[in-house]
Amino acid sequence: MTAPNRNTLWAETLVDELAAAGVRTVVLAPGSRSTPLTVAFADHEDVEALSLLDERSAGFFALGRSKRTGEPTAVVTTSGTATANLHPAILEADAARVPLIVLTADRPPELHDSGANQTMGQEDLYGDAVRRYRTLPEPAPRPRALRSLRVTASRAVGTTRGTPPGPVHLNVPFRKPLEPTPVEGDVPTDLAERAPLAVNGRDGPFVRVDQGRPELSGDELSRVASTLDDAERGLIVTGPANHPTPARDALAALARATGFPVLADPLSGHRFGHDPGEVVVCGGYDSYLDAADAWRWPDPDVVLRFGASPTSKVTRHYLRDADARQFVVDPAGEWREAEFTASDLLVAHPTRLARRLSDLVDHDGNDAWRERFEDAESAYWSLIEREFESHPEDFEGTILSTVAAEMPPAGTLVVSNSMPVRDLDRFGRPRSSDLQVLGNRGVSGIDGVISTALGAVGDGPLVLAIGDLAFYHDMNGLLALDRCDVDATIVLLNNDGGGIFHKLPIEDFDPPFTGYFETPHGLDFSSVGDLYGAEFVRIQSPDVFRSLYAESLESDGTQILEVRTDATESHRRREGLHERVREYGPR
Repeated sequence: MTAPNRNTLWAETLVDELAAAGVRTVVLAPGSRSTPLTVAFADHEDVEALSLLDERSAGFFALGRSKRTGEPTAVVTTSGTATANLHPAILEADAARVPLIVLTADRPPELHDSGANQTMGQEDLYGDAVRRYRTLPEPAPRPRALRSLRVTASRAVGTTRGTPPGPVHLNVPFRKPLEPTPVEGDVPTDLAERAPLAVNGRDGPFVRVDQGRPELSGDELSRVASTLDDAERGLIVTGPANHPTPARDALAALARATGFPVLADPLSGHRFGHDPGEVVVCGGYDSYLDAADAWRWPDPDVVLRFGASPTSKVTRHYLRDADARQFVVDPAGEWREAEFTASDLLVAHPTRLARRLSDLVDHDGNDAWRERFEDAESAYWSLIEREFESHPEDFEGTILSTVAAEMPPAGTLVVSNSMPVRDLDRFGRPRSSDLQVLGNRGVSGIDGVISTALGAVGDGPLVLAIGDLAFYHDMNGLLALDRCDVDATIVLLNNDGGGIFHKLPIEDFDPPFTGYFETPHGLDFSSVGDLYGAEFVRIQSPDVFRSLYAESLESDGTQILEVRTDATESHRRREGLHERVREYGPR
């Protein structure tokens, strides 16, 4: 490695080590102070370098890529307010346990506290939202300094993959010249010869960071297995996959060994992809668990919980009120059960725990209990199917049901917060096709959803289901369609405002409900297609949506399929369906 100046040497060394440790993609936001990093990433053959103009979009795009791959993506900004625009994505990465390498360029120390342009305090900028923070030393062409830099980079990548995974922030100050301009005498010409380890690194990462996996002792494991063995009515609950949750085969083995039904959040990785002959996967619980009298639900006596808190409020309250032994599994030992009724915290890696328990448990389960859930699922989905057929008018739940049902195997579905994820939870029927379903449920914001989705593109079709306010929040994220060569199907549910607020008591107070909560915007999004090179289609009926959605999944390019809905009517429809389910009961 040769370098014309110390900044170039420093940036090339840092980037080389990040790549050696496993960083395969970087999202670069243009800026002057970050020039050494941008040039180094752009020139590195092992890293895919993508460029996005907006730092907030860049952060969420990197987040989406890491969500899909499970591996750390890097994001680079210049100094100043550019760094602050990454904060929302970092907060989500923290709460959702997503590995992310955040590289912020900075001015040299002497310019701080001087009124210098585009200079602000970037030290510890993101607080406790990052797993580790460090401001790097000023670039120095010395062997020990370069070895230290490589160690820092290797450790940063290792930390993002830790327990729990999450973002790491490296603040990187540079003096001018920022470009790869030759500076005579700045880098010793014999540096590589004198210090090959510092300059060239090792074959692989400079420091291999091996993450241990927490697990229970033999006695502790036997105690849990015994409790599961003795259970008459057990449940497995998988919440959103704020990593890690059990691998699909490990969870299936545990469900077979215990005979327990699985209440699978659509974002858990377990709603879709299981063989229904092997595992009782439930998706209609948000309605029928709220109907204790009609459906004659007894309490479970033991519950094994994986992942984050379920999207379904009904499920959370059902577990809150159950007289049951509840095991919450979390490898980081954090408490992720906001009703505070769980009885046990198991600090163990979920996949390892599921496999070990499946080997120890010798229990076919309670046939009547398992059949109760099978019958409830069958009755629920039959009722929903009849309702959708007899009332085919535009309804947001029908659209989400179609989106999930028609997704091809190996596709990636990203669903926005507020109503889309709730409609997917209630109307996304479990199926055996292997789908990857993602959402930003860490802190549940509606900012950056488009960018997250486009960053999550994989080998199969990419679908984003999004409401109009979330779409409005991140329209500039659509620039990634062209700059990052992404094709997608975007299902835009436009009810002209914040439909989720209809679920709150403030709906009964108008004013101020319409003007300050529902906030109708009156925007016509049709010109967005021309602006960003996508095909925009406004759809008038569910049947037309189904055919155009299927066509889009087979098409090149990006199609934005806008479905106009009425927020009030959709909410009344949800309420009506919920009440009919409550009254229905098993037949």
